[in-house]
Amino acid sequence: MFSNPLIRKLQNFVRFSEAEEMELQRLVSERRSVRGPHEELLSQGMPPDRSYVVLQGWACHYRDLSNGRRQITALCLPGDLCLGRVSVMSRLSHSIGSLSAVTLGQLSPGAVEELLAAYPRIAQAMAWQSEVQESIQREWVVNLGQRGASERMAHLFCEIHWRLRLVDLVEGDSCEMPLTQADIAEIMGLSAVHVNRVLQELRSAGLIVLRGRSLRIPDLAALREAAMFDPVYLHAEREGRHLDANA
Repeated sequence: MFSNPLIRKLQNFVRFSEAEEMELQRLVSERRSVRGPHEELLSQGMPPDRSYVVLQGWACHYRDLSNGRRQITALCLPGDLCLGRVSVMSRLSHSIGSLSAVTLGQLSPGAVEELLAAYPRIAQAMAWQSEVQESIQREWVVNLGQRGASERMAHLFCEIHWRLRLVDLVEGDSCEMPLTQADIAEIMGLSAVHVNRVLQELRSAGLIVLRGRSLRIPDLAALREAAMFDPVYLHAEREGRHLDANA
């Protein structure tokens, strides 16, 4: 319905007026694209000069350790702000890289601040998005600390499916899945060998079908049960409906 995935995502919180949608469309001043995965987009330690929203493809936040190991700390899917209000940061504490071919919309800090000041409903929706991102981070901590490897991976697939569905990027029971086994290992804190073994377990149980760059979940309810997945932490129940335009 909406060409801009940021608008599609924010509509899970509140409905905008036509004027507000136009302002959100205009917010993206420039675009930056990379053609493939594992390209560094922004480096840890650099001063951020603008915000970014994912328009197409997948990106991630990650930290490199001095011994060469890497931990992916967040997935940035279409509609996500992969770098938010940069006016309060002097330098980045993490790097941002591509997980597939990706297009980012660049948002100037001044334009973002002016928009939030002029349109309270948009400001509320952006605050909701920030809370959702923080909530996802908390759930990832629970995933790493309390779920077993099979539960952890099932939960990751449930979350990806749910988040893509919120921006109309799920067709039937299938969605895009560009993550490699090495990427999954860096998200889940497992070895590549362990990831391969758990993937085979989930496949054998009929819970997932991975083919090329596609993930199919034949029985989402069964996968949710295996993962102990409760989507409440994604706050996608239109919690801002009382703020809707023309409500």
